Amino acid sequence: MLAELHQDPLTSHSRASNIREQALLHLLLGQLMAARWQQGCHDIEVLTSEVDRGGYDIVLEASGILRHVQLKSSFSGSCVRHVTVSTRLLEKPSGCVIWLEVDQRTLAFERYFWFGGQPGARLPDLGSKISRHTRADSNGQKLERPMHRDLGKACFEQVDSADELLARLFG
Repeated sequence: MLAELHQDPLTSHSRASNIREQALLHLLLGQLMAARWQQGCHDIEVLTSEVDRGGYDIVLEASGILRHVQLKSSFSGSCVRHVTVSTRLLEKPSGCVIWLEVDQRTLAFERYFWFGGQPGARLPDLGSKISRHTRADSNGQKLERPMHRDLGKACFEQVDSADELLARLFG
């Protein structure tokens, strides 16, 4: 355990990226549920998929609004300027993308970014920039991912709190 504390944090994040993703998901859900509770609302439902093919990570339902949510994350201060979004999310009612900027050491949320429409509206256009695989093939080429689009940070709106994020999700 002590050895892990002295290792490069990026190495730990790379080795345990699935655990980090699950931790961020649970931290976000905890914040949203607590904020909803403080509003006097107890009707939020959380659904997850067994298979990662639908373009979303979770489905949230509250106040009669169903949201398919794709989650993205990056470290505060990183040079990440775009994320890859599945075009399958366009097929879902009220699809949206939440991009979390987190502290690399503590995983605390520092900023939320939002891409989506009003509750009940479809996901806005993703643009035409086709994503590429992050790893090259045997010929050194990074092949296109035709079912994914690169969406720049400028397309997202910064959201200041879990309460504001709830308002974007459910009105």
